[in-house]
Amino acid sequence: MSKAMIIVNPSSGKEKAGKILPKAEKALGELFDEVCVRKTEGEGDATGFAKEACADRFDAVISMGGDGTVNEIVNGLGEQQHRPIFGIIPLGTINDFARSLGIPLNPNAAIEILKDMHIKESDIGKINDRYFMNVLAVGAIAEATYNVTVEQKTRLGSFAYFIEGAKAIIKKTPFPLTVEHDHGKWMGEAHLLIATMTNSVGGFEQLAPEAEVNDGKLHTFIIKDLSLPLIVKIIPSLIRGEIMGNDEVEYIKTSKLHLSTSEELAVNIDGDEGILLPFQANVLHKHLRLFVPGTK
Repeated sequence: MSKAMIIVNPSSGKEKAGKILPKAEKALGELFDEVCVRKTEGEGDATGFAKEACADRFDAVISMGGDGTVNEIVNGLGEQQHRPIFGIIPLGTINDFARSLGIPLNPNAAIEILKDMHIKESDIGKINDRYFMNVLAVGAIAEATYNVTVEQKTRLGSFAYFIEGAKAIIKKTPFPLTVEHDHGKWMGEAHLLIATMTNSVGGFEQLAPEAEVNDGKLHTFIIKDLSLPLIVKIIPSLIRGEIMGNDEVEYIKTSKLHLSTSEELAVNIDGDEGILLPFQANVLHKHLRLFVPGTK
């Protein structure tokens, strides 16, 4: 008997979940013999539900929420031997992972994708004993994203992160950084490091245009200078997907990273505050199976 679990964050997307859930249940009921719903009430619930789905050998797990819910589910699936096929009905503000997979940001359209049963293998990352699906970032700008409120994200979308990042630039201070990767070691002073597994970071879909969800790589950018003239150059190149051609940006494509610094810095993991440096991160190649549009 086939089984699917829907993990719902009721507070996502201005509480859209209540309206969308019956449509999702109906669609999945046509594909699976049994559909059960789990609603999160607090941090870590989605991870626990995903582990339950693995233990009970569910065939599919569907996320109804934002990137935070997706991240929690990935952490529930990541270490399990049996990993159900993962589907996403995006209800968040940014929805980076859904964007990178070509999943429609309209929840009703995303439900239609599930009906196609088209499956793609995707990488996820592991940082120490934690999993992530999109991005790691280190530096004052990365830390500034913690100040973005739900209201700002709802009103401004991606630009809410841009505004908080601009505030951090004013107080910019470089930090010493050692980056060990597949091809050797980089040492120097940096203002920001971003390591992404997808082409969408904070809603900007051209940071790493070459990145594919299953290429086995962390596309890593070390920004060495953030003077005003450089910022003026970086913003247009970021929009065009040409940031890696800037002299003050070091670009490294690697399957693993080890970051260390003499300062007390924490890494931003998929938009949330993570562990202090040093850390080891690596790519788990084609570790998950996901429902995606037929063209992806």
